[in-house]
Amino acid sequence: MFFDRDKATLTDRAREIIREAADSSNRVQYTRTLVNGHTDTSGTPQYNMGLSLRRAHAVAGELVRDGVRASAISIQGFRQTHLLVPTGPGVREPQNRRVEIIIQ
Repeated sequence: MFFDRDKATLTDRAREIIREAADSSNRVQYTRTLVNGHTDTSGTPQYNMGLSLRRAHAVAGELVRDGVRASAISIQGFRQTHLLVPTGPGVREPQNRRVEIIIQ
């Protein structure tokens, strides 16, 4: 799911996606859910690390509210190091402002 610039706020659509991921995770007896936060390149690496983690924590919190065990969730912030759309420094690319949920 994607985020507005400089935000870690979940939209209604993001909550729907998270609910679907939680339902999938809960159907499998043994799972690990990875929650990976990302940013675009418009901030400093330090700021972007914090923002990517805030996004990941927002998603993880919603997963827990939807029934996923907190102990089954791993959170990582990648800041601007794993871009979905390759850009140069300082570029505000909406598709790079995202969180990925990976169910293993």
